[in-house]
Amino acid sequence: MFFDIGPLELVALVILAVLIFGPDKLPKVIQDVTGFIRKVRQFSDNAKEDIRSELGPEFKDFEFEDLKPRNFVRKHVLEKDEFGLQEIRNGFDLRQEMAEVTEAVNGTGPSSAPSPSSAAGSRLNLSKEPPAAGPGGGSPDLLKKPGRPARTEHPPFDSDAT
Repeated sequence: MFFDIGPLELVALVILAVLIFGPDKLPKVIQDVTGFIRKVRQFSDNAKEDIRSELGPEFKDFEFEDLKPRNFVRKHVLEKDEFGLQEIRNGFDLRQEMAEVTEAVNGTGPSSAPSPSSAAGSRLNLSKEPPAAGPGGGSPDLLKKPGRPARTEHPPFDSDAT
């Protein structure tokens, strides 16, 4: 019930209650407050039972805590794992992926452990150095600005864009 109240704060509240209500009336106030809390809990439990009885026998295992989105997802999606999420979660190694990206950005050599992406094909080069020309010929440098066209040269015309 007391979530963020520490022991020192609790002692301060007790001292404040004694000063406000006095030592004579304090037991009666505590008794009234606890009686009120019991009535609220009883009212809440009766309302839950009424809702369960109105829903019928199909919802006999219905819990009100399941209405919280986090609990609902945990119960209905993560426990059943009909989508194979656990396999995806186990197959993804964030540290290895981050190490590969860091190596690619810094231009250092490949990691000691082969990755599935490097086994299937070539590694993505994110360095600023131009790639070496391979057997398919040189590829255009997409990071380089194209030169200005000559004054007599008109820009390309796209009839669909106008």
